[in-house]
Amino acid sequence: MTFSDHILTLLVLLALGLAVLGVVFAIAGGSRRPSQASGPIRLDDRLRVLLEGQAGQIQRLERAVRALYGTAKKQEALIGSTVRHVALLRYDAFEDVGGRLSFSCALLDDHGNGVVITSINGRQETRVYAKSVTRGASSYNLSTEETEAIRQALENPLQEAVKAR
Repeated sequence: MTFSDHILTLLVLLALGLAVLGVVFAIAGGSRRPSQASGPIRLDDRLRVLLEGQAGQIQRLERAVRALYGTAKKQEALIGSTVRHVALLRYDAFEDVGGRLSFSCALLDDHGNGVVITSINGRQETRVYAKSVTRGASSYNLSTEETEAIRQALENPLQEAVKAR
């Protein structure tokens, strides 16, 4: 029995179609069998130990970060109460004494708390005064120079003054 080329081509195409259909059914039928995805994933013991070790490391790092954050907050509070605002104002307190030997120096923290020290230099004597400062003001009467020293200190933090040099 001999077939024409046309019929042989149709038979080959039909066979290929059936083969492709068989492969599709095989794949579809194979995915319907019970798989590991429906149950818990089973890990190799070595992988489990590795992952548990990494989880422990992450927990230790988280504790360390929390501890460092707490320490940073404490240090930030301490730094805020250190002298960081400084100003020195030199002047002639008396007309007959030159050389700008008198001065007022304000030493303040970030909250404007600290001290202003004033030295008044005269021909015969020198007097030194220290006045406490709270939030940029004092319970003592302040001279114009002391008030200006406090203003300058609060205006220019120490780190800005150091950068300007």
